[in-house]
Amino acid sequence: MTAPDTLPQAKVLPDANPQKSRTGLNRVLHAAGYSVAGLRAGWDEAAFRQEAILAIVLLPLSFWLGRSWVETALLAGSVLIVMIVELLNTGIETAIDRIGPEWHALSKRAKDMGSAAVLLSLLLCGGIWIAAFAQRVAP
Repeated sequence: MTAPDTLPQAKVLPDANPQKSRTGLNRVLHAAGYSVAGLRAGWDEAAFRQEAILAIVLLPLSFWLGRSWVETALLAGSVLIVMIVELLNTGIETAIDRIGPEWHALSKRAKDMGSAAVLLSLLLCGGIWIAAFAQRVAP
C-alpha cells in the first residue's frame, strides 16, 4: 500500500479561461450581458414566454392585491420564482440535450426533476395568489 504522501500530485494548470481574469465593473458588465443572453434564450421557450406574459399582468396586480409591502413582495416574488425555476429547468434540459439525443434513464430523471420543480413553483405561486385574493375579497 502506498503512503498518502507518496501519491502523485495532480498538476495544477493556470486558469486558461479569460473570463476569470475580469474584475470590477468590466466583470459586472460582462455578467450582465450573459444574463441578458440567458433571458433571450429563455424567451425561445414557449413556457417561459407564457410565464413572462403572465408576470406582466400579475406584477402590477400584486401592488393592488397586497395589503402591505410584505404581501406585495410575497406576491411579486412568487411570480419571479416561477420564472427563475423555469430558466433553471430550461438550462437543465439544454445541458441534457447537448449530451446527446439518445434516451437515458438519468437524462429522463434530471428532466423530470426540473419539470417537477417548475410544477412546485407554480403551485406555490398559485397558492399565494389564491390566499391573498381570498383575504382581499373576504368580508
